[in-house]
Amino acid sequence: MKFDTAIFDLDGTILDTLCDLRDSVNFALSKNGLPTRSTEEVRAFLGNGIRLLIERAVPKNTEEEIINKCFEDFKTHYKDNSANSTKPYDKIIDVLNELKSRGVKIAVVSNKADFAVQGLMLKYFPEVFHFAVGEKEGVRRKPCPDSVFAAMEFLKTDKEKTIYIGDSDVDIETARNSGIPCIAVTWGFRDKEVLESLNPEYIIDKPSQITEIIL
Repeated sequence: MKFDTAIFDLDGTILDTLCDLRDSVNFALSKNGLPTRSTEEVRAFLGNGIRLLIERAVPKNTEEEIINKCFEDFKTHYKDNSANSTKPYDKIIDVLNELKSRGVKIAVVSNKADFAVQGLMLKYFPEVFHFAVGEKEGVRRKPCPDSVFAAMEFLKTDKEKTIYIGDSDVDIETARNSGIPCIAVTWGFRDKEVLESLNPEYIIDKPSQITEIIL
């Protein structure tokens, strides 16, 4: 076994959350009289937490008061609608179960709000992960390494035995800032060309390749 700990991003890596995120963004925009966004636009806005998602989705020069209202409306809507279309990527649960059965410690570190992370973990991955955390007030979000370090501390592991798996530029930078290698996956929210330009240690096209790298 090359690594005994695997830390996963959530959105775009193990869960396809794009449509539900788009719908909640457009609900908030519509409610505040703003133009809605396409699926591809929302896809491009993702990766840095839901506050920045909303700031990117509203038109330029939108008043702060309206941005704040959209942010609150998004959170309220998403809390009740985060699992309408969301689903695990094909074969990802098989990969997670294989890793766990072989003694690999697995965790989730996400920029999604922590309440949503915990709800989605309970619904889609009950008792699968050893640790999961989302964005919390007072904790620097990715690409800062703080939450990755918290996961490593909780799992009692170190950098030499840990690898990070994600789908975006933010994830590659997070791994780099944490001093650990990164597996960049091409089925998520960033095009392969973008990932290649950032030179992660690994780029993969299917979930089964995760076990090949780790075990």
